[in-house]
Amino acid sequence: MEASRVMRPTDRHVTNDKSQVQVIARAAAILRALEDENSGLSLGQIAQRVGLARSTVQRIVAALETEKLVIAATPNGRVRLGPTIMRLAASVRSDFISLARPFLERVSAELEETVDLSTVKKDHLVFIDQVIGSHRLRTVSAVGETFPLYCTANGKAYLAQLSDTAVIALVGEVYAPRTPNTITKADVLLAELKTIRKAGVAFDREEHTLGICAAGVALQDPLGNSVAISVPVPIHRFQDRQAMIGEKLVAAKHDLEGRMKSAAG
Repeated sequence: MEASRVMRPTDRHVTNDKSQVQVIARAAAILRALEDENSGLSLGQIAQRVGLARSTVQRIVAALETEKLVIAATPNGRVRLGPTIMRLAASVRSDFISLARPFLERVSAELEETVDLSTVKKDHLVFIDQVIGSHRLRTVSAVGETFPLYCTANGKAYLAQLSDTAVIALVGEVYAPRTPNTITKADVLLAELKTIRKAGVAFDREEHTLGICAAGVALQDPLGNSVAISVPVPIHRFQDRQAMIGEKLVAAKHDLEGRMKSAAG
């Protein structure tokens, strides 16, 4: 008869560690499920989205509420992200913008063009920082302004990071034309994304606004959120400088990713 195995203290320690990591992973999944849900979700809705038992979700949500990571959204039990998570997110975004700023300034100085930093929110981009170029004739978009993904250089750079299936799920198969140059069908967009994946840089050739072209690259901030750097340029300056603009952006992306890795280590 096989002898029963006696659990040693080190075994219990490993088991506890695994359990704690699992709880953290589940809590993170719940917080992600609540992202952009301003009206909140019920415990049942959260359980369905994250694939956990309602009782498990209830226990984790109660712990998150204690730390104000989530708060009640309605009197009938719906919850949403709380002020603590909002403050943490704002702090991380501010830190990332500060970290990225010198790289935006470098590209702007090298090209004498405006350089934009944007973040991805579902199926559109939100501009979060900008360095204005020195050319008298330049393109400027307001920080906080939103743009679609399918017809912008920074948007297409982000989409190129996704699988074709994920792209269709996010932006659909037919797109509203912004200009005569706008890609309006999924098969054409997916073909271009294949090229972007190889080149590492995306281009907007008067697809969003007539007279304006752009180049863009995408990456992730320290929290794993998708962000993009882009350079919008009047078409008369873009045509002869497209390759150089793309090279400067790819180099800036590489250097910024190296700086984030160094800061994290």
